[in-house]
Amino acid sequence: MAPGRQLGIVLAALCFSVLFNGPGVSAVSATADGESILHSELGRQNNQSLLWGPYRPNLYFGVRPRIPKSLMTGLMWGKIESYNDFQHTIRYTCEQNEGMKGYGWEEYDTRRGGVQSIHDIENGIDITTSFVKVPGGAHGGSWAARIKGVLNEDAPKDQKTIIIYYITQEGDNTELQALESEDKAGYEGDVTLRGRSEALGNYKLVVAKGSGIQPQSDHDLSATRGPGQTVVQSLTYPDEVVWQAKAILFKQFKEGIDWLVENKYDTENAPPPWQVYQLVNQPGPGNVQIVQKVFEGDFEFDVIFSSESAGQELTAAGLTREIMEATESFGERFSSLFAPKAPFNADKFKKFGRTMFSNLIGGIGYFHGESLVDRSNAPEYDEENEGFWDETAEARARKQEALEGPYDLFTSVPSRPFFPRGFLWDEGFHLLPVADWDIDLTLEIVKSWFNLMDDDGWIAREQILGAEARSKVPQEFQTQYPHYANPPTLFLVIDAFVEKLRKTNGSLPAGRAHLAQDETLATASLDNPEIGLEYLRRLYPLLRRQFYWFKKTQAGDIKSYDREAYSSKEAYRWRGRTVTHCLTSGLDDYPRPQPPHPGELHVDLMSWVGAMAKSLINIGDVLGMAADVEGFRTVLDAIEHNLDDLHWSEAEGCYCDATIDDFEENQLVCHKGYISLFPFLTGLLRPDNPKLGRILALMGDEDELWSPHGLRSLSKKDEFYATAENYWRSPVWMNINYLAVVQLHNIATQEGPYRETARDLYSRLRKNLVETVFQSWEETGFAWEQYNPDTGKGQRTQHFTGWTSLVVKIMAMEDLEGPHVRDEL
Repeated sequence: MAPGRQLGIVLAALCFSVLFNGPGVSAVSATADGESILHSELGRQNNQSLLWGPYRPNLYFGVRPRIPKSLMTGLMWGKIESYNDFQHTIRYTCEQNEGMKGYGWEEYDTRRGGVQSIHDIENGIDITTSFVKVPGGAHGGSWAARIKGVLNEDAPKDQKTIIIYYITQEGDNTELQALESEDKAGYEGDVTLRGRSEALGNYKLVVAKGSGIQPQSDHDLSATRGPGQTVVQSLTYPDEVVWQAKAILFKQFKEGIDWLVENKYDTENAPPPWQVYQLVNQPGPGNVQIVQKVFEGDFEFDVIFSSESAGQELTAAGLTREIMEATESFGERFSSLFAPKAPFNADKFKKFGRTMFSNLIGGIGYFHGESLVDRSNAPEYDEENEGFWDETAEARARKQEALEGPYDLFTSVPSRPFFPRGFLWDEGFHLLPVADWDIDLTLEIVKSWFNLMDDDGWIAREQILGAEARSKVPQEFQTQYPHYANPPTLFLVIDAFVEKLRKTNGSLPAGRAHLAQDETLATASLDNPEIGLEYLRRLYPLLRRQFYWFKKTQAGDIKSYDREAYSSKEAYRWRGRTVTHCLTSGLDDYPRPQPPHPGELHVDLMSWVGAMAKSLINIGDVLGMAADVEGFRTVLDAIEHNLDDLHWSEAEGCYCDATIDDFEENQLVCHKGYISLFPFLTGLLRPDNPKLGRILALMGDEDELWSPHGLRSLSKKDEFYATAENYWRSPVWMNINYLAVVQLHNIATQEGPYRETARDLYSRLRKNLVETVFQSWEETGFAWEQYNPDTGKGQRTQHFTGWTSLVVKIMAMEDLEGPHVRDEL
């Protein structure tokens, strides 16, 4: 049993009273020494367990630790049947249109590892990458990967595939060296590299020979370019460019091809294409190590990283065992935590759910680098004048941004090919399924996000850290502005944690004492509730700071326009509006009042602030912050009244944005859709609220929001439906639909006049959403960013395994329908 686990069992009883009695001095003092030891030991084990991973989600397969300027590896491959092939078929960074029939993790646990399949139709090959971690020592343990290639049935049996394993080591006072081979031309057996850094200590990295046919050639190009062998090139580059793997690789290829030209090889006596692209074997020291293999037909080889402090090195047999154990462990845990409920009991839904969740959690990455921020505080950014959008555009054009940092971020990503970076409002949705699997991993990610907060309470909505991340983002979208907000969805995650903490009540679930260390670490903050409470104590000031940042920077104007409302303070307006977009709201092109006006009020933003207040009340209750809780209750009460006073349209039967008309009077502007539902979506409408009936009617109306594939983002009757960019103007989005499903379930399981209506909508919506995402996944091999409300087809960004993965939680939710609906499947 792990030391932290043993100590946790001893302390659990002592911590039990704290959960109910609040963090009183006597309770904390009585266990202070023990808690300090426990917190330190669990923190150490947690960091060790999470140190390594495929934390480069922008690559098809890339491994690195959660350490800045450290060892990084990445896999490249491509077929080489002609001289031009490899330039066009090379695979390294995940891309949208590379002839893939799906790719991603079939099973993955951040603490153990998993298996990923890549169906590369254009290259005629399926690549499987199995990855495992083995704890031990003082530097995060060891890890290994098994890389397997199987040609498609219609590919030539002798098709040649070039494999590159690209290895870099950034940082000062580090070492990385490829040991020389016995044969100067290449390696007949394994390639061994040795390295050292302060954070990783001494380590060894072995790229094994593996199995598979290595092609032969009659051309003896030189003593250092032998056919059919693994070769290594050891290079030295500045740290800031080593991430540019393709550019560095093709530079080396060009040097080799130039050598062939100089030695008068022409079309009549040219070597075969695969040999033209074979690098010269030049092993030695260097912060860039390129390991190249060429296979004919199917192949398999291992990459094994052994930390010296871990003691015994991992072997091929050990890797096989670890992969099998990781697979078995994942299957058991997934079945217990995310078992699909009726009508989704069939095996096809179980496989679908495993894949969707694995791609979400397998898309977690670690990012390090500088961020581009405009802190000019230009007066135009106050957006106080009519026509403010033109003024702010002129201010942005002055290019007063500067690089800040470097910063670190541990986060999941919305889409590996298109959005391989952190997005603030996406991340709250991402972490809801992750919290059910591994709450302590979730809290680690939340902490990482809040570590980015500035002194005012601002967190940039898009985290583009470092040159590699910026290379995927158009320049006009790179700069972040400290007056721009984003929906505070991380509060949803903290709410989920508080709920789990309350349910645990300091007791250890039956049978947990025998679980493996990685499983107990996943719930350490619940099994040892004082650890969870201490986490909340440390996070609470940051949550509070962000709440008041919202209230200050996104305040709306009530008094200047003679508006009548219960409270003269609670009204809100997104900053960053343009005529066509409100990117900061997350609902980019959703119709807003035209033209924009400094007197606008946005119902979705007020709803988010209300949700933050509710969350802070929950946290404050647990922590015993009675005075703070009273203040938050006052704010929440004012928001609940002002939502009706400022945003409810009796004529339209829904909530609407507000603006100021030509006569300087308040005017509601109603574009029925997701905006209209936000007080409901954020849980601010009680089951007996008289306005709830009309909101449910709007949701269920097939001429408005209801579709066979989920709730439309905008009503079919709206003049802007499916117009212009049509991003949030008709498609079905899984994150908003998930919020709707949760709230419908809440209403359906409580006493109230709308219980049966909510129950019916819940059951039908849940079924429609799961079927839509599943069918598109089955047809294309991908999850998608959004879905067509008429056809159900996936649209826009492919491999969008961010919030679309919420379908896993939807499948696992309670079945409230009778068997007649289940029989339809």
